[in-house]
Amino acid sequence: MTASLTIDIWSDVVCPWCYIGKRRFEAALDRVRAEAPDLHIDIRYRAYQLDPSAPSASSTPVREAYARKFGGPERADAILRHLTETAAADGLDFRFDIAQRSNTVLSHRVLWWVAEQQGLDAQARVKERLLKAYFTDGENVGDAQRLATIVADELGVAVEVVVAFLESGLGSAEVADELQRAVEHDITGVPTYVINGAWAIPGAQDPDTFERVLLRAAANARS
Repeated sequence: MTASLTIDIWSDVVCPWCYIGKRRFEAALDRVRAEAPDLHIDIRYRAYQLDPSAPSASSTPVREAYARKFGGPERADAILRHLTETAAADGLDFRFDIAQRSNTVLSHRVLWWVAEQQGLDAQARVKERLLKAYFTDGENVGDAQRLATIVADELGVAVEVVVAFLESGLGSAEVADELQRAVEHDITGVPTYVINGAWAIPGAQDPDTFERVLLRAAANARS
């Protein structure tokens, strides 16, 4: 019997555990698809802002922002070193020496737009590109022009198309609704994976845990 899973992932493009969790979740999905090839899975990324007060027009080095938040440069360096080492174990290259604190509301709007215009696979590609831009390439994803260039390059469209969308204000209400839905779901941290509106997986779990919950949800969907 064919089953379907709809997975909403509340996430932020400046969240290190969201990028780490994405890799682990993808590893679990590969296993699940091999075990249950008839299983249909739709994945949609939803908006969550870890740092809504981050400025849009300018940026601060992440190390400096962490030092202010966590009580000094030594504590910040310890946290960033741990994140870098954890990410490396999952095949990711975190460059906190060049990463810039960024506001992500425009990123969330563009992710909504891509899903609406080109579908969920395209949204997933852009999500990956934005995570890499922030964590590896040191890009300010809160800068509208830079964001438009990154997204246009990934989608193969003119930069002006993305700029026009960003200037239109479209998607603002939808992103606000996604942020509110996170509150209604009692989501207080990301990543959080909500399966078929009922099963919630908080945090960057290991692939085995993701696989186990996904297979259980699939079995439940078949019953």
